[in-house]
Amino acid sequence: MAANVISMSTSAQSPAQHPAPAAGQATGGTVIDRLVEANTRYAAEFDDPGMDARPVLQVAVVACMDARLDLHDALGLALGDCHTIRNAGGVVTDDVIRSLTISQRALGTRSVILIHHTNCGLESITEEFRQELEAEVGQRPVWAVEAYKDADQDVRQSMQRVRTSPFLLHTDDVRGFVFDVTSGLLREIHSVI
Repeated sequence: MAANVISMSTSAQSPAQHPAPAAGQATGGTVIDRLVEANTRYAAEFDDPGMDARPVLQVAVVACMDARLDLHDALGLALGDCHTIRNAGGVVTDDVIRSLTISQRALGTRSVILIHHTNCGLESITEEFRQELEAEVGQRPVWAVEAYKDADQDVRQSMQRVRTSPFLLHTDDVRGFVFDVTSGLLREIHSVI
């Protein structure tokens, strides 16, 4: 099948996007201290947009937590347009189904877009990660790593998990993509019929 391609932007942020602290503000501290300082600046100019919690576009985006994915810019989204659910790999886990169920049943979303990406960290580890953690800390995690070697196939699996969930009301508009971290383009993954 032919792949649909959508343009996305992923350029690294320039120093201008990380402004220096204003005069009189601390420059040391932890990363979290810097984030809290940035929030103080943000809140000083914040105007309550008066939005409802329901996404304007009635869409939920499930994507990897990778820092190279700026989903709002990449998809042309504005504040209030969507629900964004992110985890390692962007895989559909029980907790993602929980979030999607709440998103649909309580907050009116109808569409689901799933986004994996090239060069994902989950492609370089295995489920043995759990055994390694157990050896290190003395307790095996109850969660699965959800590692994979083939992003396309994992997107198909994630689409299938959404489409077959008995908890979701709307499973007719579920589409999956792989984001290319070098070109910024989405490549659509079609289900095997």
